[in-house]
Amino acid sequence: MLRPRNGIPAVHPPIPHLSPTTSISTTTSLAAAAMASSTAASPLTCHHLGASAAPRSRIPTLSFSLRRRSSKPISLSHSHSLPSKPLFAPPPAASASPSPSPSRGVLQPASASAAAAPAPPPKPALQGAAIKPLLATIATGVLIWLVPAPAGVPRNAWQLLAIFLSTIVGIITQPLPLGAVALLGLGAAVLTRTLTFAAAFSAFGDPIPWLIALAFFFARGFIKTGLGSRVAYAFVAQFGSSSLGLGYALVFAEALLAPAIPSVSARAGGIFLPLVKSLCEACGSRSGDGTERRLGAWLMLTCFQTSVVSSAMFLTAMAANPLSANLTAATIGEGIGWTLWAKAAIVPGLLSLVLVPLILYVIYPPEVKSSPDAPRLAKERLAKMGPMSKAETIMAGTLVLTVGLWIFGGMLNVDAVSAAILGLSVLLITGVVTWKECLAESVAWDTLTWFAALIAMAGYLNKYGLISWFSETVVKFVGGLGLSWQLSFGVLVLLYFYSHYFFASGAAHIGAMFAAFLSVASALGTPSLFAAMILSFLSNLMGGLTHYGIGSAPVFYGAGYVPLAQWWGYGFVISVVNIIIWLGAGGFWWKMIGLW
Repeated sequence: MLRPRNGIPAVHPPIPHLSPTTSISTTTSLAAAAMASSTAASPLTCHHLGASAAPRSRIPTLSFSLRRRSSKPISLSHSHSLPSKPLFAPPPAASASPSPSPSRGVLQPASASAAAAPAPPPKPALQGAAIKPLLATIATGVLIWLVPAPAGVPRNAWQLLAIFLSTIVGIITQPLPLGAVALLGLGAAVLTRTLTFAAAFSAFGDPIPWLIALAFFFARGFIKTGLGSRVAYAFVAQFGSSSLGLGYALVFAEALLAPAIPSVSARAGGIFLPLVKSLCEACGSRSGDGTERRLGAWLMLTCFQTSVVSSAMFLTAMAANPLSANLTAATIGEGIGWTLWAKAAIVPGLLSLVLVPLILYVIYPPEVKSSPDAPRLAKERLAKMGPMSKAETIMAGTLVLTVGLWIFGGMLNVDAVSAAILGLSVLLITGVVTWKECLAESVAWDTLTWFAALIAMAGYLNKYGLISWFSETVVKFVGGLGLSWQLSFGVLVLLYFYSHYFFASGAAHIGAMFAAFLSVASALGTPSLFAAMILSFLSNLMGGLTHYGIGSAPVFYGAGYVPLAQWWGYGFVISVVNIIIWLGAGGFWWKMIGLW
């Protein structure tokens, strides 16, 4: 028997084999059993909860519970409690053979040493760009760059078009996150001297990208305080027996606010994105965890596609609509008032608001369609939440203040982004939202980056003369076809609508092409006011094509519920639906009211 040390007896060499189902009561030391467990064929567990060590003159009698991972542990009692800290630290890794320790009198086997040594942590793998999408992105830009510019197109405009289309391909294929792709596009423009640095980053001073980013910060506070859940449960309690009913409630609530809030970005980001996200989470649908199709994907896409419809229904529902009215007056000498706009848009607009959610419900359905118990459960959750907390009250008051400034800001000379900054300032000062939480909103900063980049490049395509060349080319082409004014105008409408893929702003598109297309339509015999009204309505509806075409697009897309390919695909499908509704049923309605 070796000499004990520190109250723990020394040991004999380890037992060669222990059955994992065997209960051991032994007068040997704890060390022998522990070393035997480390050399067994499968992992064994020694259960010990600590007290003081045994006296030197007494050899403790202990019982052990040994188990495999695949079998249940055998619960046994023991006569002594053992120290809670590990009794045997792993021996030095350099030990290559069994050797007794003179000071401790414990024999350490080499196999136990090797098994106990911690494995070195794996080196983190590099997460760079996806090679095939990256090559496709670069190839697109290089091929267009090398093609000679058409006659009448400045070389710098053609080069910028190559970079712009390459960036669009990168945003679609996503070799890197969207913000990184857009930043690479701006870098290429600066590196090739197609744009100066100031020009490339000029849109970071545009209010629309910042308004969208601020909307994500509002959404954080809306959800964090619980106000979003409270409002979501109230909606579910009233309309939540079916997903379709819930969608229609949101659609018509947004349409009712549209004439009072002239910024679709503000409506989408400041009011409806927080509400929709809260509803999705309350129904168990979250971004990034595989539950997007449960409800959130359909709801986000529905709210986005109907936001462009509500923007088209009222002169004051979108910031660029007054620009269309002004250009109409300047081009044909006849203006469009608020009442005429609403009267002409009300019938096709209501049809779109009813049919678009239903069509998406059929072709892109939510997994949860009916939940008859949802209203009752929502009422129970509301009852458990109790009265509004202080944070909820502050959040609600801030929201009322911000929305009030959005509605009456024109009279007070306060624009939408200034109102949003004021609201965020209140949230930061009161601690409802912290700046660290704002910095953690990576989607907000990513959206700000890629949206500002696209606005800058699209704006300079117009400044460099590419858009005016395109408009003139289209005008000559359509005029030379010799078609009736109905067919000619149909061709103009389609070209005007689908050229929006090249624009990241409705206002930019209207400013670049509206007057030219209206002039050609009038010259070809199209009734002037009729043509102006249709182009004005389509200037909103075309925003549903992409995730950057109108202010509400990056807001709802940025929530992360719908993949980009599906966003563009269903955007094209709904664009066809809207064109049929507005030119078909709308045409009959406009004939009835004497518009043509």
